[in-house]
Amino acid sequence: MSAEPGRATEAGRAPVPGRQASQHERLGRLVLVALLFALALTLQWIEALLPPIPAPVPLKFGLSNIAVMYALFFLGGRDAYQLAVLKSGFVLLTRSVLPAAFSLAGGLLSVTVMLLLHRLSRGRISWLLLSVSGAITHNLGQFLVLQLLYRSVSILWVAPLLLVAGVAAGVLSAVLLRLLLPALGRLRLPWGQGPS
Repeated sequence: MSAEPGRATEAGRAPVPGRQASQHERLGRLVLVALLFALALTLQWIEALLPPIPAPVPLKFGLSNIAVMYALFFLGGRDAYQLAVLKSGFVLLTRSVLPAAFSLAGGLLSVTVMLLLHRLSRGRISWLLLSVSGAITHNLGQFLVLQLLYRSVSILWVAPLLLVAGVAAGVLSAVLLRLLLPALGRLRLPWGQGPS
């Protein structure tokens, strides 16, 4: 199943091209992004309770990226980028600059790659492939920041681990997003945001 980012389903009623979004539509989009941000923070909290993945470099399941993927598929690239930046801002406020830099680099690169792949495939690429691609490039973005700070770290010995972890995290995110879609469908607001 694939859905073009920014093109909501019939029940979602994305704004018609060429027509300026009404105040209700803008407010609806803002509220939905805020709800997705709250979901991302909740998933981050749940992930923090899970045991760490045994690996020579820090790895996470990336559960909060489910909210970003939902925004990309049903709202569009702009809102997905907003969520990635908001997540990084929260990390900055609650942790420190370095984890926030990792989060921002991984998030922005991940959204960019998923958006480009979706547009180049004209919406034919599956959610699973998009999710795996996003997870791998999220890990890559974080590692590039790490390499800028610590040049002694070589990508050659980390690359296989990043690839395996990215595939696993991408598959998990895609499966969980599919499972959460019925619940996320209840996020429809009176002015018609959300998937069918």
